[in-house]
Amino acid sequence: MGKNQKTVNEDQMTDIIRLLPDSLANQIAAGEVVQRPASVVKELIENSLDAGAGEIQVIIRDAGKSSIQIMDNGTGMSVTDARMCFERHATSKLKTSEDLYAIRTMGFRGEALASVAAVAQVELKTRRAEDELGTLIVIEGSIFKKQEPAACNPGTSILVKNLFYNVPARRNFLKSAPIEMKHIIDEFQYHALGMPESSMRLFHNDLEIYNLPAGKLGKRIVNLFGKNYQEQLVTCHEDTDHVKVWGYIGKPEYAKKTRGEQFLFVNKRYIRNNYLNHAVITAYEGLLPPDYFPFYTLFLELDPAHVDVNVHPTKTEVKFIDERAVYSVIRTVVKQALGTHSIIPSIDFSNDVNYSLDSKLGGASASRTMADLNYERLRSGEFQNLRNWETVFEGLTERVAGAGPEIAGGKAGSSPEISTDAENFPGIVSPATFQLHNRFILSQIRSGLMIIDQAAAYQRISYEKFMKNLMDRSGNAQRLIFPVTIELNPTDLSLVMEIMGEINNLGFEVETFGGKSVIINGIPSGMNNFSEKEIFENLIEQFKLNRDKLKLDIQENLARSLSRYASSRYIKKLREEEQGLLIDQLFACANPNYTPTGEPVYTIFTLNQIDDLLKKKS
Repeated sequence: MGKNQKTVNEDQMTDIIRLLPDSLANQIAAGEVVQRPASVVKELIENSLDAGAGEIQVIIRDAGKSSIQIMDNGTGMSVTDARMCFERHATSKLKTSEDLYAIRTMGFRGEALASVAAVAQVELKTRRAEDELGTLIVIEGSIFKKQEPAACNPGTSILVKNLFYNVPARRNFLKSAPIEMKHIIDEFQYHALGMPESSMRLFHNDLEIYNLPAGKLGKRIVNLFGKNYQEQLVTCHEDTDHVKVWGYIGKPEYAKKTRGEQFLFVNKRYIRNNYLNHAVITAYEGLLPPDYFPFYTLFLELDPAHVDVNVHPTKTEVKFIDERAVYSVIRTVVKQALGTHSIIPSIDFSNDVNYSLDSKLGGASASRTMADLNYERLRSGEFQNLRNWETVFEGLTERVAGAGPEIAGGKAGSSPEISTDAENFPGIVSPATFQLHNRFILSQIRSGLMIIDQAAAYQRISYEKFMKNLMDRSGNAQRLIFPVTIELNPTDLSLVMEIMGEINNLGFEVETFGGKSVIINGIPSGMNNFSEKEIFENLIEQFKLNRDKLKLDIQENLARSLSRYASSRYIKKLREEEQGLLIDQLFACANPNYTPTGEPVYTIFTLNQIDDLLKKKS
């Protein structure tokens, strides 16, 4: 018994803490730094920029699952540095702890290459300009396979193959190729905007996605997102004692329902910050339709000691010493820029309590200018009115009570109705109808009065039609006499290619054309009164919005997106026979009561309710 007890005590006293093997430690680090192919692209582009590269090429295969290659003309590395760069925490950026608070480079931790090499097969070629030969290193899963001299151009080329080949569980969690490619394009755009002085090219499966020459920020924005952005850009600039804000913002009329084109940089590093994003959005207050978002690319430059970039391994989250003061600067600068350009209102900066910067950020000159007048003029509707569009219906003074007996179903005592088992079932209406303000259809039913929202009704009808097209693959396209070519940004083009089959099942005839364009040869039947370009672009925007907010499947999303757009144009005068046809089609639907998003299509006022309402007024 005593012997057994001694054995147990010895087991309990055995040391259990040990150092991880380097390969396993690198894999764990990779879990933080390398989450998907786009993470590799991010880290390697940042290394190229830190090396002073003026030219960068990004070559992708199979959305990064097969290979990712980054080539640059930067400074290159010596033989020793080429080997050291794959060690954990090996960095050329930091020597003392003080250096951590003066960082102006993209990378500095020394984790990226070690993490990538732990979960992929990596080939590095690098040469300094002063060296005759460069260095070739091959490493797989943190194990060095080869190091030898090699002939190569000055700069560095890193080829990453078979990402997560030795961590199959991680590889299985990767999304579809279009989704992974979208993330890669996003990372490419962040760095292309952040460093417009470097030329950058992006290839996917031998197809050139971007070819961006070095230049100024405005030109870079246009090359990234399209020529139409020339019309919407408004310059932004303010230089205070301790923070400089500059860049471009978009005119309100170009705002979109999706948030994707909003970029904020701190010392040229792309960051995500909801609080500072709110500063920009509030500067547009009262000038955008609900749930619309403007374009912006804004740069903040300030002393690195006033911002901590070492918050998260991806370095996209930062902390400021005085975030509220930065918020005030951004909000005021955006308002000032828009007001100065006679786009949206500005404010009297001298009286703006939100712009009372303390000594940490310094002050900006503030005086009432023409921008302040623009504020009042725009809000009064002199320039545009994006909020109060409903007022176009004002002035229609016809009263329902004065419309005559037709509103009650024709001549007195002659309102034909089809009997139903359900007394208040609204699906059976009088043949006679009345349209109110080009928006509502009124009709007598057995229990009282039905009011139908005609746009909502059309949305329900078209939604069920489009869903049937998608389910049966039976969408009929109305062929165009003159096909329409639309240039898309690479992100949208990737999305369209992913769902091309479903788009055509919906009733379109669309095909890719060249590197960045699609050709529309036909649109869904019944939409001939719409602009083909507008239909397609709105379909894609609404699809992205639904995808981000509602997580709908592709078919449901497409049907909702197209029906929503079609119904938005259905506030119009309808002839009596068109009103009747709309009602017939509505109550032939599987669910006539609600739109696809759950909003009511119609409401009923019973005779008792109407009677009570009139008595209360008397």
